[in-house]
Amino acid sequence: MSGPVMPAPGQGRSTASGWQGSPGVSGGSGVRGRGYGPAGPAVPGAGAAPRPTRRAMPGFGLRGPRRDRHVLGDGGQLGSVALPVGDDGVVIGVDAAHQPVTLGVNRPTPFDVVLVGGLWTAQVIAFRTVATGARVAVETARPHVWTAMAQAAGGGQQAVTIHEPGRVPPQGASVAGPVLIVRDCGAQPPRGRVSSAPWQSVLTLLPYVGPNAPRLLRNAELVGVQRVSPQEAEVIGRVLTVPGGDLAVLPTLDDSITLWCTRRHRQFVMTEATDAESGLLGVARRVD
Repeated sequence: MSGPVMPAPGQGRSTASGWQGSPGVSGGSGVRGRGYGPAGPAVPGAGAAPRPTRRAMPGFGLRGPRRDRHVLGDGGQLGSVALPVGDDGVVIGVDAAHQPVTLGVNRPTPFDVVLVGGLWTAQVIAFRTVATGARVAVETARPHVWTAMAQAAGGGQQAVTIHEPGRVPPQGASVAGPVLIVRDCGAQPPRGRVSSAPWQSVLTLLPYVGPNAPRLLRNAELVGVQRVSPQEAEVIGRVLTVPGGDLAVLPTLDDSITLWCTRRHRQFVMTEATDAESGLLGVARRVD
């Protein structure tokens, strides 16, 4: 994985694999790495010392309720755990320290995400989003690649709907019924009829960096980048001001690794499928 998403004394550097040791990332409005941030971890036995206050970082995660981690008392209960979902969002993978990283897609403010990457990663995010209780609307010109996932998600309920490009109806998103719209419309997606809104996030999947990509990248609150060509990496670097060290890694990334970034913060994340996801979606792949 990559180095930290904010300057810090003694921070690590990215390597060709994107996994050089680094302090990791603390989430704000989108992606969050566990246990990091300007305030640092709580110190056991601090007693009368006031508890540090964490600051939210733009682009990395809606702050959810702080709860103790759940512990399964019976080993047999582990078999019932199928999807990695955190109380702050969807667990999209692990950081360099193998700590979970969450993506907060259910938000009270409009939230646009762009993923320059593969269908597999977008489907994993959509599949896990359903497990948070949200609905997913997929706008795509290739409905056949989404049908199996849509039928498997939601436990028999219609939690995922598939629509032709430009034909997504109003979703009626609310705090009780958040929605994620996934736009799988190629490298030059048309302007959608439905945009991001409170409790309605939009994830736009781009298979590669096309002519419209700079505009989409500039307008997004959060951008995920998987393996791209050196020429595509240069475009992404100019738009998002990504450091040269991270740019050099992008053409060599493994199929399971994504660089999630805003204009100020960056985090390499490795997405690992559960057994159920592997059976449904197959192994991680950048190109379909």
